[in-house]
Amino acid sequence: MRRRTFLTGATALLAAPAIAQRTPVLRFVPQANLTSLDPIWTTATVTSNHGYYVYDALYAAGADLKPRPQMAEGHQVSDDGRVWTIRLRDGLTFHDGTPVLSRDCAASLQRWSKRDPFGQLLDKVLDRYETPDDRTLVIRLTRPFPLLLEAIGKPDANVAWIMPERIARTDPYRAITEVVGSGPYRFLANEYVSGARSAYAKFDGYRPRQEPVDWGAGGKIAHYPRVEWTVMTDPATASAALRNGEVDWWEQPLADLLPSLAKAGITLQVDQPGGRHAFARVNHLHPPFNDRKARQAFMMAVNQEDYMRAAQGDDTSLWAVCRSPYSCGTPYARDYGKSAMRGDFEAAKRLLGESGYRGETTVVINPTDFPSIGPLGQVTADLLTKIGFKVDLRESNWGSVVQRRTSREPVEKGGWSVFHSFGSASTYATPAISTLVRQQGKDAWFGWPDDPKAEAMVQDWLAAPDEAGRGRIAEAIGQAAMEDVATIPVGQFFIKTAFRKSITGVLQGIAPYPYNVRPA
Repeated sequence: MRRRTFLTGATALLAAPAIAQRTPVLRFVPQANLTSLDPIWTTATVTSNHGYYVYDALYAAGADLKPRPQMAEGHQVSDDGRVWTIRLRDGLTFHDGTPVLSRDCAASLQRWSKRDPFGQLLDKVLDRYETPDDRTLVIRLTRPFPLLLEAIGKPDANVAWIMPERIARTDPYRAITEVVGSGPYRFLANEYVSGARSAYAKFDGYRPRQEPVDWGAGGKIAHYPRVEWTVMTDPATASAALRNGEVDWWEQPLADLLPSLAKAGITLQVDQPGGRHAFARVNHLHPPFNDRKARQAFMMAVNQEDYMRAAQGDDTSLWAVCRSPYSCGTPYARDYGKSAMRGDFEAAKRLLGESGYRGETTVVINPTDFPSIGPLGQVTADLLTKIGFKVDLRESNWGSVVQRRTSREPVEKGGWSVFHSFGSASTYATPAISTLVRQQGKDAWFGWPDDPKAEAMVQDWLAAPDEAGRGRIAEAIGQAAMEDVATIPVGQFFIKTAFRKSITGVLQGIAPYPYNVRPA
């Protein structure tokens, strides 16, 4: 059961045809299938990674997570803090040959701000966008928003990517189908086969910045003319392909396979220094988890060690208990779940008995092709059954989970009760950016928790005059999220990415960046 079920076929030959050697091509195995091509419509990490190939942003963050100009040349802020004027760099071009204009930026930010939690906060104080000339974007606000650059320069989960206006005018709740950006690589739509492969070609019209590259910021230089993604859902197949030289880089190898890869001379490198925060998300709209005590019963039964061992193995240097809706290692992390998340089945049963639970089916949607997530859902299904829930574990591919979690229907009409995911630690560092503490009801992330008082505190956090005040408010927001069970954190872990010694320049950061990577 659980993680080791993903090791089936470990001695089998490659299930997919061998990929012919074609230098200089960077051959990459992504963490999951690229189901959605729209990094604004979905927060799926694989789609965000795709975004770093194709798109660029006005501002971007380096390892210090501070925003710096990327597509922007610079900016000015009015004395009252209500008018931001951003000047574009000269000569920026989209992949379709059209110039990047200020109106493209305005339309892109408008669409992004409808989906992203930080963007939604900005949208609340937006008066209007103005584009007085092709290279000047003016953002007029109804009141000061000091963290504007942090919002439009956030590094993960709905990055504020710039698209052509005609594409950015797409309804933010409908995924785009045409991929046109201005980033270092072009998406080759005619070679895309969902579930099998994606391909990218170097964009000769890209103008990298002159500063050294630093995570998502600086000079993004594409050394490979072509990058190919090959989806390999079986870890044994991916491991064999990497060892045999049929691929160059495997984004997320299974922890159990790391020793054998190291013995084979494969380079292993922690990809994100801050790690990843894993969690269960429950549906607040329908039974059983529209009942707060039912949610608290689930949380009470959680023992994070069970989840981490199932998904990441017994090497405790690669994971840690983190009972916080803010990622551990970030400023507002606390042990919020010390009393509410004890792995106590008897206390969980009592809470469930006090709830309004009437035996409704609890549907856990779970991927079979994502080794860092699949075992989490299996642990939850087992746990919920043991404390008295009627559980239906619905397993499918990750793409189907990503699609189904958008449904707000009850389970009998294709909805869901629980799913699991994870994100980079920096994604869940503050109330402004973390979907794990935000409770905006219909505008919240999947699960749709609704607590107007908690949302009002987010506004207070933004307006706080100093860090001490922000810290107190952030702690209150985190405590409210845990008490209402907006999210159930199940641990924090680190992944070692694996690549052959034939390539060099693999950067640490939020994503497996294609730029800077080059033949050794």
